[in-house]
Amino acid sequence: MYNPKKLALERIEILFKEAESNFKKHPERSHRYVNLARKIAMRLTLKFPSKFKRRFCKHCYKYLKPGVNSQVRIHKSRVIILCKECRRYTRIPLKP
Repeated sequence: MYNPKKLALERIEILFKEAESNFKKHPERSHRYVNLARKIAMRLTLKFPSKFKRRFCKHCYKYLKPGVNSQVRIHKSRVIILCKECRRYTRIPLKP
């Protein structure tokens, strides 16, 4: 019938699409969309899909666009993402 978690995942996906399309003209609006998506996921205790996890900073919760407001490197079998908004790193291990 009505599955709130499925509906929430659809809304999170829509918010990230909007954040991607609006980032160039309105970056603050994109950051707000990420914040709304996080609130939806926290309200229903959802795990973010892995395709969205790397698209926002885990420290300041801003939308990340590689080359614009973030820097992505691979070093010692880890993906290292530098957020240029808060100047903090996120290190994600690569699977062997």
